[in-house]
Amino acid sequence: MLHHHHLSDFNRNRASKSIKIINSKNHKNPRKCECFDLYDQLVPYKKAWSWQKTIVNEKIAMIDRNQECPDTVILLQHPPVYTMGTGSSEDYLNFDIKNAPFDVYRTERGGEVTYHGPGQLVMYPIINLRNHKMDLHWYLRKLEEVVIRVLSSAFSINASRLDGLTGVWVGNKKVAAIGIRVSKWMTFHGLALNVTTDLTHFNSIVPCGIRNRGVGSVKGLIEEGEHVNRDVFDDKLDDLQLLDIAHESLLKEFSEVFQLQIEKQTVFKLEC
Repeated sequence: MLHHHHLSDFNRNRASKSIKIINSKNHKNPRKCECFDLYDQLVPYKKAWSWQKTIVNEKIAMIDRNQECPDTVILLQHPPVYTMGTGSSEDYLNFDIKNAPFDVYRTERGGEVTYHGPGQLVMYPIINLRNHKMDLHWYLRKLEEVVIRVLSSAFSINASRLDGLTGVWVGNKKVAAIGIRVSKWMTFHGLALNVTTDLTHFNSIVPCGIRNRGVGSVKGLIEEGEHVNRDVFDDKLDDLQLLDIAHESLLKEFSEVFQLQIEKQTVFKLEC
C-alpha cells in the first residue's frame, strides 16, 4: 500500500542529518546534494510545488549573500493531477477545465499538459547550474540521460531520445516527461517516470501536446516484452517491487550523471 501523507511546514521540518549516502564513484570530491526521499508517499501537487519554490528562494537568497548552498533533490509521487506549463494550450485538454476529472494547475515550468498520479516517480532537482553547466539544453539532456540509464540498468529496457522532443521514449511511447523552470540558474520542477502508472488518465489530455505518439510505463513495457531483454530481467516483479527498483536506480543514476553525493534527509511531521 502507498501511504498518503500531507507534508506541513516544510521549511521547519527539514533536517540536516544524513541517513544514507550514495557515492559518486567517478568523481573524487563530489558536491553534496540533500535528498528528500518520499518516493513511497503521495504528496499533493500544490504542497510539493510550494515546497520547491520555498527552497529555490532560500538558495537564491544564500547566493545573493555569497554563501555556498548544497543542491537538493526531492523524490515523490502525486495523487492524480493534471499540470500545464506556462504557455500550455487548453486545446490539449479533452475536458472542460471547469469540470475537470482531477485538479488542474498551470505552473511556471516549460512544456504542455501532463498527468501525475500513483505509480509515477517524480524527481524535482533543485540545483545551481553555476556549479554544473550554465546551459539549459545540457541540463535537459542530462535529465534524459538519467532516465535512459535507469531503464537500461534496472529493467533492461532500451530507451532513447527523439530529435526535437524533450523526454524519454521507448519505441513510439513516452515513458518519462520533463518540464523545468530555471530562476537565476537555479532549477526546479523536473522529470516524471511512469513505472506502474494507470495510463488511462492520459486519455483525457494530449500528453505534452503530441498527438501522434503514445504514453508508456515500465510495467506495461515489461508485460509487452518487445523492448525488454528477457535473458537478464525478472519479469515476475509486482508493482511495489518495480517502484522500489526504479527509485533506487533513479537516485544512483542521478548521483552519477550529475556527479553529486546524495545525502538523505529526514522530513518530520508527516500528517496522514
